[in-house]
Amino acid sequence: MKLDRLLGILTILLQNDRVTAPELAQRFEVNRRTIGRDVDALCRAGIPIVTHQGNGGGISIADGFKLDKSVLTKDELSGIIAALKGIGSVTGEPWIERTLDKLHAGNDTVVSLAEPIIIDLASYYKGQLTEKIEGIKRAVLSKRVIEFDYYYERGESRRRIQPYFVVFQWSSWYVFGFCLTRQDWRLFKLNRLWNLTLTEEGYTPQEIPPERREIGSHFTDDIKLEALFDPSAKYRLIETYEPDCFIETEEGLLFEFAFTNRDYLISWLLGFGGMVKVIAPDDIAEGLQAAAKDILGRYK
Repeated sequence: MKLDRLLGILTILLQNDRVTAPELAQRFEVNRRTIGRDVDALCRAGIPIVTHQGNGGGISIADGFKLDKSVLTKDELSGIIAALKGIGSVTGEPWIERTLDKLHAGNDTVVSLAEPIIIDLASYYKGQLTEKIEGIKRAVLSKRVIEFDYYYERGESRRRIQPYFVVFQWSSWYVFGFCLTRQDWRLFKLNRLWNLTLTEEGYTPQEIPPERREIGSHFTDDIKLEALFDPSAKYRLIETYEPDCFIETEEGLLFEFAFTNRDYLISWLLGFGGMVKVIAPDDIAEGLQAAAKDILGRYK
């Protein structure tokens, strides 16, 4: 975008005493004639830009000119920078680096880029995650159906969906869209989504039902767990569900919480070994017993 490039050129000029047209052309991947037109546009906007001819020449801003940076406060800019760095952890978009450059003005720094808050939204397979997010983004913008292999508790299947947006929630990335296979709105976890393909099939966006707009509405907490944990498991419960998630009793830590996925719950409880006893519901207690018997059977 031209406006984006103009702001970038202005920021670079504020950061440096003098830059050359070829340097700017290379930085913004345009030709020198385009840079010349951009400089003229900045001059018409009231920015006093000076050009210097000959050896050591270049483009600079007139001495004494200061750009008003009071539009955003330091705290607001800090939040923007932290957010941009977080997005940068899962994307290779060059505009993020350029935007960060605009928020930093050499010695006259708007706000330090060495922020104390670090947000890393990537996973151990960052390369594949970035490709998935970028591919889904292109599909959403071009209104194209996507296909992918999806792995879940009942097995695996090939899905076709009309993608609407990508969301990061509950420490994971998801794509939300209308599943043509199930003819319903669905949320798919990117960790379980592989072999993504952008088809040539287009779609007309539908109105998302109000009750499906909330991401949390796709998960219902139907399983009400009541369990007794050994005191040695206290730190693990606090790590996941905060200090108020249990009551200390003479028998142990009484834990009551609602869960969505039965298989996940049983797997989570098995991780505590003999440090937990399920009080209710009976279905979960029976599931643990069956899993324990299966484990023992594998070692006989």
